[in-house]
Amino acid sequence: MNGHTRDLLIGIDAGTSVIKAVAFDLSGRQIAVASVPNRYTTSADGAATQPLDRTWADCAQTLRDLGAKVEGLAQRTCGLAVTGQGDGTWLVGADNRPASDAWLWLDARAASTVQRLQEGASSRARFEATGTGLASCSQGAQIAHMAATMPDVLKRAEVALHCKDWLYLNLTGVRATDPSEASFTFGDFRTRRYDDTVIDALGLVEWRGLLPDIVDGTETTHPLSADAARATGLLEGTPVCLGFVDIVLTALGAGIHTEGAAGASCSIVGSTGMHMRAMRNEDVHLNAEGTGYVIALPLPGMSAQVQSNMAATLNVDWALNLACDLLRQFGTSLSHADRMKCIDGWLQSGRPGALLYHPYISDAGERGPFVDPNARADFIGLTSESRYPDLFRAVVEGLGMAARDCYTSMGLPMPDELRLTGGATRSRALRGVLGAVVGAPTRISAREEAGAAGAAMMAAVALGVHADMDACIAEWVTPLLGELETPDAELTQLYTRLFPAYRHARQALAPTWDETARLLKSRHRPEAVSAALN
Repeated sequence: MNGHTRDLLIGIDAGTSVIKAVAFDLSGRQIAVASVPNRYTTSADGAATQPLDRTWADCAQTLRDLGAKVEGLAQRTCGLAVTGQGDGTWLVGADNRPASDAWLWLDARAASTVQRLQEGASSRARFEATGTGLASCSQGAQIAHMAATMPDVLKRAEVALHCKDWLYLNLTGVRATDPSEASFTFGDFRTRRYDDTVIDALGLVEWRGLLPDIVDGTETTHPLSADAARATGLLEGTPVCLGFVDIVLTALGAGIHTEGAAGASCSIVGSTGMHMRAMRNEDVHLNAEGTGYVIALPLPGMSAQVQSNMAATLNVDWALNLACDLLRQFGTSLSHADRMKCIDGWLQSGRPGALLYHPYISDAGERGPFVDPNARADFIGLTSESRYPDLFRAVVEGLGMAARDCYTSMGLPMPDELRLTGGATRSRALRGVLGAVVGAPTRISAREEAGAAGAAMMAAVALGVHADMDACIAEWVTPLLGELETPDAELTQLYTRLFPAYRHARQALAPTWDETARLLKSRHRPEAVSAALN
């Protein structure tokens, strides 16, 4: 080994917008990170796609770039693990070549198929097994839509993978998926295996052969192939771990489950909002609406009960861009540092509870705790006294209301403690608002790359670096948790009083969203345009 010891683990996190490769020492200390933008294409029909070959090339590039930052990386790496964006459909055909571009979780083309499947007699049985609501982002819905509208694409495919599975195939030559995505898409979260009832409910019995083997990365690894070694600069034969989906590994790295934190929850406040609680499988509550996810954790008998907002910081980005666009009209621009100062300033000067805001800014509507592709953002309560800081604070309060809506729908008491991760949570003022709206103390982790760390933790367990995941958490996660931040008691009471109004308003607005969507769509039909001209 030329004097080197195998003292590093690599975690790969292939997100929607960025692919990262992160080196950790065996005690969990982050050594270096390399990243490459993960690009995708959208179109007016709701498609959101990504070339598979480019995603693998970008992943390999991050590993080469990491090697340039860490001396002796190849010789020092005792294992690597891969996680990535969830849902979506990555079809692979003969000779492990792409059968089509990947359909991402952002792809909305399967919406009509989702509606048809939800009306089926087996819809509730499917939900009872998977614990997961059906949406156009789901691979099951996407394959069902392909079967109905473009079966030739499926006929070219030999296996249906997810993003991390595609990267694992390129790293090892093994076609596989992990227990988390397998069970919330096509299986039973209790057994972590495929379920015939689910596959039948999706109308996919004919296509069952597309489903790959399920591999638990905490128990099984496969060696890095010769081709992958040449592409990445790592050593052939290095053990590779197939991680669980990025959502739960990010939560794992951020502290969703630690000793003595049975009431803790974790919210990932990124482009989307993921709100989750670590639960024993027997304690999971499945709501009457059939929404949310139940996603296996890399811990025996435990899952994350999840509700997911389609948009979280996308709302903050919209509000910031609105201000920046206005400032540019007067020849002023804001740097990133200026924007961060403005966020704290607007949150402090905005009047608490002056407005209600529903953060459904995504073109795809909302998916948690209710599913409505026509849901849209709104302000309620605007008056001549309303100023921009009021609007901005209301947007952030809306993120907290949406999170509270999600946690309430889980049928459990509100969290004793809310652990936050995601870029937006670096703002203490923003954390204070979120904590007050949800009604729970908050805590953040000093862990910078929680998703990659969660993947590397799985490799650490699989390779015997730690005896089990609890031992790994004790060294990798618990020491990095920050101090508990208690929200303002008066603000918490104010938001507790406002929350029922927030929820009632979004329920009352549903018919308006539907009518508006129908009118806007009809406006673009040729006959409507002709009538308008005459």
